[in-house]
Amino acid sequence: MSPRRNRPKGAGSSGSSGRSAEDDRSGRYGGFQSAEDWRGDQWNVRHVAGASAQGKAYRCPGCEQLIPDGVPHVVAWPDHAGVDDRRHWHKACWNAKDRRTTRVQRSRNAPRF
Repeated sequence: MSPRRNRPKGAGSSGSSGRSAEDDRSGRYGGFQSAEDWRGDQWNVRHVAGASAQGKAYRCPGCEQLIPDGVPHVVAWPDHAGVDDRRHWHKACWNAKDRRTTRVQRSRNAPRF
């Protein structure tokens, strides 16, 4: 028995920056996609399953931590932007994006209170 093929034959890589993010709808990222309003812009949000998140680790812009390979997460980008403007978020960080404050940079010896 041969292994199951999860992607259609002929699905190319999404490396060109001239394409819009909508062109990549059925290619690299599995999962469902929706649209949300945030900071006055329309954002495309795609939920990526852990099995589809293979091959690369990403840095979450919400918490500045690494999203390891194979972890379910969210890919979000502004509606007017292209493929290069996609950002990979932890699901919890994307859900808490409105409750987060700006990150305060402290020196090493500064107290944390």
